[in-house]
Amino acid sequence: MPFKKGHQLGAKKKLQRPLDKQAIAFKGYEGQKEKLKAVPDWQERLREFVDQLISNLPKND
Repeated sequence: MPFKKGHQLGAKKKLQRPLDKQAIAFKGYEGQKEKLKAVPDWQERLREFVDQLISNLPKND
């Protein structure tokens, strides 16, 4: 039985920062998708890695 829109039931993950409504997508090498899904907490770890990549960019002042 599906939930109705606006329901108050169900688990909600509490994140430190809100997620963007648009997804970040890229094409990986063959087999990476399946292997990545086997990594525990891979989505949060990938978000942290993206923050590291961004912080390593030179600042344009």
